[in-house]
Amino acid sequence: MTLRSLQKWHGAGNDFLVDVLEPGEGTWWNAQRASLVCHRSLGVGADGLLVAVLDEPVTMILYNADGGVAEMSGNGIRCLAAAVRRHTKADWEQLEVATDAGLRQVRLTMHGDDGYGSVDMGEVTFLETLPNSIGVARVGNPHVVVRDDPAWDEAACERIAAPLAQSLGGANVEFVTVLDQSRARIRVIERGVGWTLACGTGSVATAAVLEREGLVGTEVTIENPGGDLMVKLDANGAQLAGPVQFVAHVQWLVA
Repeated sequence: MTLRSLQKWHGAGNDFLVDVLEPGEGTWWNAQRASLVCHRSLGVGADGLLVAVLDEPVTMILYNADGGVAEMSGNGIRCLAAAVRRHTKADWEQLEVATDAGLRQVRLTMHGDDGYGSVDMGEVTFLETLPNSIGVARVGNPHVVVRDDPAWDEAACERIAAPLAQSLGGANVEFVTVLDQSRARIRVIERGVGWTLACGTGSVATAAVLEREGLVGTEVTIENPGGDLMVKLDANGAQLAGPVQFVAHVQWLVA
């Protein structure tokens, strides 16, 4: 039997389990164990598992709920930074994190168990636009942005999303409604997770695609089902900002 001590955090409802490891400790996690702990019925339940290794810089490994490894999570990296700060009992407000999408700077202000943070998300790159989409973008991971229709229920969205995601070998699909030049609303089917309350990289991809099409400006509030995320776009890339909240300490015993 193995006992893992985890923290659970969420950013706008996008929830993560975080395991903070000391340098040289080595990771015990694999796809099977990650999918089990993230299972909503058989495990603790989360959209993903974050493994933080306290190297210089701190390293982030991200498993989606299905056990697949993802390149980047805009909400997850804020949760990881908050978990590292709690674990180390530190009071810094900026942390550099090495991800599979590159180095990212996280700025974080905490008030007890609640906080607000921002992260430099790097360059947004556009791919060839797929039929029935507004655009396709990479924010470390791939996204397809589709104009939403209020008549579509979740099943209809899933039928639309499946072939779009499969054409890229797996991708997040954002269904967007533009509200005005500074605000849009999305609902997201996330690769390896399914429907999620918020998606940070998806919010950035959506804002970038909409800005390219002249539908929004360079500062956009993206309404996610779990809360608002702020995206700023400039020549250096994108910045994402949003809340982070501690949920629980978890002791997970597994064979």
